[in-house]
Amino acid sequence: MRLEKLLSFLVPKDKTFFLLFAKASANVVEISKQLTEYVNAHSVEKKQDLMRKINELEVLGDNITHEIFTELSTNFITPFDREDIHYLATSLDDIADYIYGAARRMELYRMVESPESFRKLAEIIEKSTNQVNIAITDLKSMDNIVRIKEACVRINSLENHADDIFHTAIADLFQHENDTKRLIMVQDVLALLETATDKCEDVADVIETILIKNS
Repeated sequence: MRLEKLLSFLVPKDKTFFLLFAKASANVVEISKQLTEYVNAHSVEKKQDLMRKINELEVLGDNITHEIFTELSTNFITPFDREDIHYLATSLDDIADYIYGAARRMELYRMVESPESFRKLAEIIEKSTNQVNIAITDLKSMDNIVRIKEACVRINSLENHADDIFHTAIADLFQHENDTKRLIMVQDVLALLETATDKCEDVADVIETILIKNS
């Protein structure tokens, strides 16, 4: 009986980790959808409602990350290298954090109408999180490595597109915006949105590392 308990303790809890990663990736998809709605909303009331939802999802993301870290500290055997699990969890949480940060700054700056660059970057973030979700979902069984790799390639491509939008928007901002305060505010939000796409790329990078280590 003691041996059975010991073996039970040593068995890797793959299901627990993958369930938590699935929850985390689904959460970043949902928070990115709320961001897209936020930048396209035209009323203060609508934006306030969406901001509440974004805040709730950001807190949920923090809680999921904490659960993953707890599992990591209490389980002897893990499905992947511990540092990769930690980095994957952190990167997923960072996506939600930067989405929340961008929306929060827009709220604090009282930006009711969003520039086109905000809307474009929000769209890229949403597309990227959908690809993140595909890769995370398929990571559990490793049955469709091709689809995981394709999702990672798409995430990298989307991040490159986000860089182009960001640099073009910054150049246009400094060329045409005469209001210094607005210039600073728009630049700040643009940087947060672009960083959210960087964090999606971080997820893709660690997933590709996991694939290499487990091939």
